[in-house]
Amino acid sequence: MSVTAVASEPVLVAKGISKNFGRIQALVDVDFEIRPGEVVGLVGDNGAGKSTLIKILSGALIPESGEIWLRGERVSFHSPAEARAKGIETVYQDLALAPHLTIEENIFLGREIIGRGIKRITGHLDKKTMIERSKEILEQLHVRVRSMRVPVAELSGGQRQAVAVARAAAWGESLIILDEPTNHLGVEEVEMVLNLIRRLRERGLPVIFISHTLPHVLEVTDRIDVMFLGRKVVSLKTSETHLDEVVSYITGSRVADTSHNRKG
Repeated sequence: MSVTAVASEPVLVAKGISKNFGRIQALVDVDFEIRPGEVVGLVGDNGAGKSTLIKILSGALIPESGEIWLRGERVSFHSPAEARAKGIETVYQDLALAPHLTIEENIFLGREIIGRGIKRITGHLDKKTMIERSKEILEQLHVRVRSMRVPVAELSGGQRQAVAVARAAAWGESLIILDEPTNHLGVEEVEMVLNLIRRLRERGLPVIFISHTLPHVLEVTDRIDVMFLGRKVVSLKTSETHLDEVVSYITGSRVADTSHNRKG
């Protein structure tokens, strides 16, 4: 685990989170926490509750019960916009990019910089500043693109994922949530995305990494939280676990006890 994560208090703490959809209990009394510079893998089979939990943390769903604390302040999100205003950014599998727009237009989508003087009066954008700031964040994450002016549709799958992550990093001061970021990517592009996660950690940003591809999770996380039938069943320190153990909790063939909750 990173030194920053060890030395710091949690950025986000969720306590007793529960969520029902009619008679279906999607989440039951789930606790979760994450520290600065910590990468936490959130894993589980389909229907385990991973998506419901991250939608609650990102404001897309409201829980029936439980508390969320962000930097020591109790918060209650009623929309993704409210979570984003607190610095929580989520990159879903569909990326939510505008393919016909350029890289900087996607990074600043909804947060465009209006020019000064006559440009402000006429509503023209300050594209120069947007491009410069976009280049800075891409350079910090070691992302290379042939041109800032090409439409995102012309980028490779890995580069599009990188742009989505860069946008999250530009605005996600509190927490970045990545939902299956390595899905449907080639070997080189997967390594690019895993390196992006490492760069986010180096910048001190906490990252929740949701994935069904466990080798990727084991490669870059500090800790792995396993969900099963709407409950968080175990929290494992990545350096002290292995693939077979994680799988046994995901499938329910192993039941956790307090000695297995090995937080780093």
